[in-house]
Amino acid sequence: MSPNVQEALVKGFDPSFDDCPDYILGLTRAVWEGRDLRVAMQDYYHPDVIRRMPGGILYGAQAEAARVIESLAQFPDCRRLGEDVLWCGSPDVGFLASHRALSQATHLGDGPFGAASGRRIIYREISECYAKANRISDVWSVTDTGAILRQLGVDPKAWTQACLAHLDPETQPFRPAIDAQGPYTGRGTDNQWGEAFAELLSHVMSGAFSVVSDQYDHAVQADYPGGQTVHGTEGVEAFWLGLRAAFPSAVFAVHHQIGMEEPNMPPRVALRWSLTGRHDGWGPFGAPTGAEVHVMGLSHAEFGPRGLRREWTLYDETAIWMQILAHQG
Repeated sequence: MSPNVQEALVKGFDPSFDDCPDYILGLTRAVWEGRDLRVAMQDYYHPDVIRRMPGGILYGAQAEAARVIESLAQFPDCRRLGEDVLWCGSPDVGFLASHRALSQATHLGDGPFGAASGRRIIYREISECYAKANRISDVWSVTDTGAILRQLGVDPKAWTQACLAHLDPETQPFRPAIDAQGPYTGRGTDNQWGEAFAELLSHVMSGAFSVVSDQYDHAVQADYPGGQTVHGTEGVEAFWLGLRAAFPSAVFAVHHQIGMEEPNMPPRVALRWSLTGRHDGWGPFGAPTGAEVHVMGLSHAEFGPRGLRREWTLYDETAIWMQILAHQG
């Protein structure tokens, strides 16, 4: 255990947790499998917690609890398996943890995803959570809504179109104009691996797509929105090229990065990034519309002896459709 995390947990964190990853994974199990929302929200979430998602922004522990209850009502057997937790921080400022989870669930209840279908689904979510004194107060999270919908036999664009009439424009979808400053203002770490991945994606989004074959392992495996898994650099290049083609003049920015080197683990990185600008190109979102779009992205990566060997990148395609379709009226 890192001395910093050990000291941090002694200073105000529940002593039942061994370290930062144990805190995040334990809280996840308590909420999604233990179902003890009253205790979880009271003990582990700040009353004024802010959650930013591509589809909107939520304020307060009560809204956080309502979000979980709505999801559990539709997927009551949901198991959220913590694949990895990357973190940074100190006892004085708290820590920021980037948590990647794979959820397995059955669609057993009616809700925003339609009438209960009984279908089994698997999807990922990546969340960044800032915690201090045993409570989470700032969250950025991306759920692969497109993967959920496709497994339920629903087209993401059509589903989004049906949701437009119910949107609250003051909080949905998420975009910089409605963001709120929370307690966490850090930028992450200066670790070489974090710098390497941030620079790699910045080169890709500037049009230097040759860095994919140069810096990714030839046998890379990457998991992308819509539940898509690709193998090899061609699939990686196709994903990033498609996103950039849809928004060729949009501004790419890295907002937070964490690089980690730990025993028995490959070098790992977590990035929070965005792409902001007009939908002025052809790509996975159809013909250009000129809509102003903000893409919130979260990525994890692992490096090996032959370059970047595993990547997990998520954005919520329904939030992008939300902005495009709203522009079209």
